[in-house]
Formats: sequence, structure tokens, C-alpha cells
Amino acid sequence: MIKKVLLLCLLICSQPLHIHALELMLPQVYQDNIHVIGWLMSEKLDGVRGYWNGKQLFSKNGHLFHPPPAFTQDLPPFPLEGELWGGRGTFEKTVSIVKKQTPHDGWFEIQFAIFDVPQEPGKFSARLKKAKNWFSYHPSRFAFVIPQKNITEISQLRDELHRMEQLSGEGLIIRNPDALYTIGRSSDILKVKNFYDMEAEVVAHIPGKGKHQGRLGSLLVEIPDKKTNNNIRFKIGGGLSDAERNNPPPIGAIITFKYYGFYTSGIPRFPSFIRIRTDNSLSR
Repeated sequence: MIKKVLLLCLLICSQPLHIHALELMLPQVYQDNIHVIGWLMSEKLDGVRGYWNGKQLFSKNGHLFHPPPAFTQDLPPFPLEGELWGGRGTFEKTVSIVKKQTPHDGWFEIQFAIFDVPQEPGKFSARLKKAKNWFSYHPSRFAFVIPQKNITEISQLRDELHRMEQLSGEGLIIRNPDALYTIGRSSDILKVKNFYDMEAEVVAHIPGKGKHQGRLGSLLVEIPDKKTNNNIRFKIGGGLSDAERNNPPPIGAIITFKYYGFYTSGIPRFPSFIRIRTDNSLSR
């Protein structure tokens, strides 16, 4: 019996530490009819979301990250939320750094960019002030609070979005400074970014899982790669209605999808289905 207990303990301890997906405050998408004068705006950093629970660093899905102790030694004993970020255009490199299961020096090439203090009561502006106060007394090479700008007019928001795009930034995040921390999609946090669209050919249907069991999960599509004269294949699972999942675009159909720039591999970032092209021609 004792041997069985010891074996069970060894088995549990040998497994990667994981908690359930975290319940976080998530943004909605900005629309022109939303009044945001008096809100705060910041760059939407192209990183990996991180959650510091006061002792350890987790992904939004509850997976434990493994940074070296020096990376987290100046973080506070209270929770923080932010992006693990290595600079603009470094998303894939950041992912390769944080996914490793043992500490390594690659972490010293990124920073924890903080945008909220989730368990602090009160308004967003007050929560962020707590983080600023901490780092004013405990400065860290590997963490900073994301700067916020006041929105005084809509033209300022458009100008800032344009400036971010010129710098190859992903877009903006705007926040209601008086908002409390709430779980789930919140109208008090909005992401602002322009998207592009293009066409792709459907080459396969990938079956769904979970709530999409028994119908389409995603489309496997391809687009021409002008650099190599070959085709690039990737999946599109977002933007599809229930009707489209039950009766998906046929193989060989040309669809229009939206996306937000490209990965270095040439695959479009965050592709989402829009419609089937009626003229059935793929733009080259």
C-alpha cells in the first residue's frame, strides 16, 4: 500500500504543473459609435499573455511558465496581468522562449509588460497605480507597466492607430479608467485595429470537436506564396456561423477571409472567415 502511495506521488510530481484556464477580463472590439472620450489608450502588444499569481507565472490557459528566478525576483507578492513581449514583430520568437519546460537565458530577451492588477478592488486607474507604485520602489529589468494615454478626441485615437501601424504595431487597447475588474468579455476594454482581407481556396474540411462535434471545425485553405511560387496552407476556424459549419463552403471554393498581418512563415495572423466569393476566382 505504501509503495502504491509513493508511486502515485512520484507520478503526480512528475507531471507539468497545470491549473484550469484562468478566468480573465477580455476585450471586445471597438466600434465607431462607442463613446470613449476620457478613456485610456495604449499599444496592443503582440506577445503571450501572462498571469503572475504572486509566486508563479502562468499562461492564460493555466499552464505554468518556467522563467529563471532572476526574471521574476522583483515582481510583487500580488497578482499581475500582462504580455510577455520581446518587441514588435517577435511573437514567434517569444512563443519559442516561453514554451520551454526548463528555465533558460532566452527569457532575458523579453519583458513582462503589465496592464492590470486583477485582484485589486476599485477602478482600473487605481489598480494600475498599485503596480506603478510597486515598481517605483522595486525596479525590474524584466517588467514594466504599459504606458497609458488619455483620449481627448476621436481624431487622436485614429492618429495613434495610424502611428502604431506605421511602426508595425498590432493596434491599440482602450480602457475605461473607471471600470472594475470583471471576468469575461467586457465593453470596458476594447481592441482597436484595422484588418486586411484576401482570398483563399478551400482544400479540406477539418471535423469539429466539443461543441462542434459532428460538423465543421475549421477550413483548411491555401494561398499562393509569391516568394517561393508554392502554396501555403493553414486553418480558418473563426467567423463561421452555425449554418456555415453545418453546410460548409465546398472543397475548391474561393473564400474571402480577414487577417491581421503575417507570421514570418507567410501564414496570415488570426484569419477569420467572411464569405464565399461568388466569382470563384483566387486573387494572385
